[in-house]
Amino acid sequence: MSNYKVLIIDDEPIARRIIKNFLSQVEGYEVLAEAADAKAGFTEVMKNDIDLLFLDIEMPEISGLNFLRSLAHPPKVIIISAYREYAVEGFELNVIDYLLKPVAIDRFKLALEKFESSLETSSKGIEQLKNDYLFIRSDRKHYKINYNQVTYIESQSDYLIIHGEKEETWKTKDTIKHIEEKLPPQFLRIHRSYIVNMDHVTALNRELVEIKKEMLPVSKSFREEVIKIFEKGS
Repeated sequence: MSNYKVLIIDDEPIARRIIKNFLSQVEGYEVLAEAADAKAGFTEVMKNDIDLLFLDIEMPEISGLNFLRSLAHPPKVIIISAYREYAVEGFELNVIDYLLKPVAIDRFKLALEKFESSLETSSKGIEQLKNDYLFIRSDRKHYKINYNQVTYIESQSDYLIIHGEKEETWKTKDTIKHIEEKLPPQFLRIHRSYIVNMDHVTALNRELVEIKKEMLPVSKSFREEVIKIFEKGS
């Protein structure tokens, strides 16, 4: 079973404890961090690879919805709030579910099922992966893209941006997890949102990978594997 990494942002300590207690009753979830406000939550999002965010709305200084709007690449989100009136706005931001406090354990588990289903049933834009090329749907067309053309792959919510060596890009509806499982060995995951083609990497350190003029972040959870593979000369 997958071990989903969770962040909880809520200014009420008892609300955070309830969420952690509920998650302890379900296999496959790990609470990496918790935060009492959006500013602290932003720090946790930046330094951790979060699969699922539990988010309150009414918080000091920055509301949960404004916090969510500020994220360029938000994780999957379940809102837990005492305020019903923000539900429509929340779903417009593509949250997985909107739970009203106090939350019953059965309703909480249903939200987790929706989260897991959203990962499994994302529409796949990668139609074929052969020995030397991708065949994808993008902008109502089908493209055949040789692997050696691809410099890196970027995840943006439920879409992938495939970057080419001539600075061309292709956008397709798919998940980074789906394509990662099928790519050949020269492709390496360095972050929740990035896979790089090692043949195009020009420099790297523990924090960044350089491809031409692009500097891509190496996240903490992938760092040791990235360094080990490049030190071996793979």
